[in-house]
Amino acid sequence: MTLPTTAPAPPRAPQRIFNAVLVANRGEIACRVIRTLKEMGIRSIAVYSDADKDAKHVALADTAVAIGGTSPAESYLKIDAILDACRRSGAEAVHPGYGFLSENVEFAKALDAAGITFIGPGIGAIEVMGDKIRSKNHVMAYDVPCVPGIAKPGLTDQDLLEAAPEVGFPLLIKPSAGGGGKGMHVVERPEDMASTLATARRVAASAFGDDTLFLERLIRAPRHIEVQVLADNHGNVIHLGERECSLQRRHQKVIEEAPSALFGSLPDGAEERARIGEAACNAARSVNYSGAGTVEFLVSDEHPDEFFFMEMNTRLQVEHPVTEMVTGIDLVEWQVRIAAGEVLTVAQSDVELNGHAVEARVYAEVPERNFMPSMGRIVALAEQGESDSTVTGQQRTHAKVRIDSAMRHNLEITGDYDPMLAKVIAWGEDRASALDTLNAALGRYTLLGVDTNVEYLRLLINDPDVRAGRLDTGLIERRLPSMDFRHAGPRELIAAALTLWLERTGSALAGDAWRTPDAWRVGGRGAWTATFGVPGGAIATVSITEEGGTVRASVDGGSPVDIRVVDRGDNRLAVEFDDGAVTFAVGVASGGRTGVQELFVGNDGWSCRLEVLNRAERLRRMLAGIQREEGAVDPQVRSPMPGTVVSVSVADGDTVEEGQVLLAVEAMKMEHQLVASVAGTVHLTSKTGDLVKADQVLATIHVADAADATATTDTNTDKEVQP
Repeated sequence: MTLPTTAPAPPRAPQRIFNAVLVANRGEIACRVIRTLKEMGIRSIAVYSDADKDAKHVALADTAVAIGGTSPAESYLKIDAILDACRRSGAEAVHPGYGFLSENVEFAKALDAAGITFIGPGIGAIEVMGDKIRSKNHVMAYDVPCVPGIAKPGLTDQDLLEAAPEVGFPLLIKPSAGGGGKGMHVVERPEDMASTLATARRVAASAFGDDTLFLERLIRAPRHIEVQVLADNHGNVIHLGERECSLQRRHQKVIEEAPSALFGSLPDGAEERARIGEAACNAARSVNYSGAGTVEFLVSDEHPDEFFFMEMNTRLQVEHPVTEMVTGIDLVEWQVRIAAGEVLTVAQSDVELNGHAVEARVYAEVPERNFMPSMGRIVALAEQGESDSTVTGQQRTHAKVRIDSAMRHNLEITGDYDPMLAKVIAWGEDRASALDTLNAALGRYTLLGVDTNVEYLRLLINDPDVRAGRLDTGLIERRLPSMDFRHAGPRELIAAALTLWLERTGSALAGDAWRTPDAWRVGGRGAWTATFGVPGGAIATVSITEEGGTVRASVDGGSPVDIRVVDRGDNRLAVEFDDGAVTFAVGVASGGRTGVQELFVGNDGWSCRLEVLNRAERLRRMLAGIQREEGAVDPQVRSPMPGTVVSVSVADGDTVEEGQVLLAVEAMKMEHQLVASVAGTVHLTSKTGDLVKADQVLATIHVADAADATATTDTNTDKEVQP
């Protein structure tokens, strides 16, 4: 097996590299940048909000500076706070990571004025490429092809309505100030244009502070392929090959790989790779780019020789590790060296793509509920990657599995920040072996305390079309309804109940007939029971009995089965059933989203959140379920998660129609619209700006005939919003 290596590592030139670099970010990207700074012998400085005081990046850095606040606007987006942290810590340069201030031209200007180096491109490049209208018009003059559309400043709704027929339907309404797929709207028919424009203006203004819009022809079943470029301040520009980023949900990438399977399947794939790479370099040259950047293209699957410029991201990408895995080049190191004025010593002829790498983004979300974000406190964590890299002489060799993560045991995942938790990256000699390695790594990945998409990732990378490389940006949306998600069955419920039972029988109370919390009685113990609320609203009861050393369990009154605990450790429980032993990861969280104790159980990348119900709560839910079966309704519209009410679309006392949007709650950069499923009169108990808890009543619908009414509390249309 040949692991990926690079050309000779960057020379330790005599030029002065920075003594101290501040990382103006959080989470896994802050940890990843700090790692390279340590390898380079540069003092690393972290900044942290009040919510992140116990975060991993704070512990990893040599110095950490508090910047206050909880929300992004109060902390990581606050330019004055970052500048003050630079002054207090003696930072000579700032690495912005991605997101937050990484592409903010005012931030770059403020650093320049303060005499602090911005580890990124020049101000002019950020200004041009940060404006999606301006950038398209700009690069076309440098022979970079663009999607047909209309893009110029100051377009009114009337301008866009008149231009739409010429652009052609279906089309995309895109915010000029947006990026990463955020705020885009698809219009299939002319009659939907006006109403969608109004929504697009509001979302763009709210998310980006700029409601400028433009139109593009929608390319059906496109592939999203991007090219990594590196450029220095001495006129050298190279590309490091392409990344395939077509597997997306809500225009956000989920799986990324390098190189693209498309070019690998073509007889002239090397030629097409060179063409798109040169187009990316031309885009970089057009703005005198320096540092690491990514040029994104739409590529027609039917006509792979046709590719269209979408945008240039003037920062490090989330998915940069796959490029590092196949080239062996540390992109962060080159960002720092280029910002310090060094010459890029890697020539285009030095770049070789060795093997294949695939990255999977681990999100705190529930894919079955249209990727609803999830929050909680981590109660069990096992991230089993391999050592990040080794250096032998001038060669850097990477491991087959790399995990970029900022997760820690007991870390609280809130709704203040992006739901991405970690990235699992796998390398193989070819695409099939890389996918196999990633599948195995995800099967070993354990994170309990919040819902994650790990099971979904495994289903996705084992989809026949994905395995065959037949990818497009709409594949995830088509596949989601038919995905066979695993649910908590008898064995999982028994493992959960055993976890609680062992905690009780193993406590100091065991053996005390008057204090042990189970059904002890004269002549022996009765059945010990645990009742769980399972996802979807159902209730399950597990009974456990022990007699003569034999333990039996039954679920919902079914036939009892003999079980035996064969191994037990921290957050681990191995249970032997009649056909063999099964090992589970388990974790108990007190006071979950709704104040009810929660228990998490999982294995093989799957996990499930169960609620531990006491007698009163069990009775309340059972009665509510009986009432609903008899035709009664719950007219209360509840928040599906903790968050902020960002808009209210109706007034108190309004008559609402079936399907009408009542309000929207934002959490983890996602906006969730809550609607009514029947007509009635609405009574509001919340307003814009309110911070709400999970399951909190936000509105009540009064209908003329209560027997016919229901209220749907979440359709989860999930519009992306920018921090």
